[in-house]
Amino acid sequence: MDPHQVIIRPVISEKSYNLIENEGQYTFEVDRRANKNQIKRAVEEAFDVSVQRVNTTNVKSKPKRQGLTRGRTSTWKKAVVKLAEGDRIELFEGV
Repeated sequence: MDPHQVIIRPVISEKSYNLIENEGQYTFEVDRRANKNQIKRAVEEAFDVSVQRVNTTNVKSKPKRQGLTRGRTSTWKKAVVKLAEGDRIELFEGV
């Protein structure tokens, strides 16, 4: 898989920014078919960093309601990537 097909988007939340500051771990939404080796390769190629560890989890859908309509959010896969000491991804840095 192409690195841009594996990594869908970064996950931007308060919890993910705490992981960046304290642990050096970055969170991404990834393709559901991607495995840990593909995710590691994609992050290393896309951001020119070295990855130590990749943890993945499948995020289940949740019920949603807007007005009278009912539905569910989609299921997606989350990857938490730990980088080597001293490596940073500029995408997450505030300007």
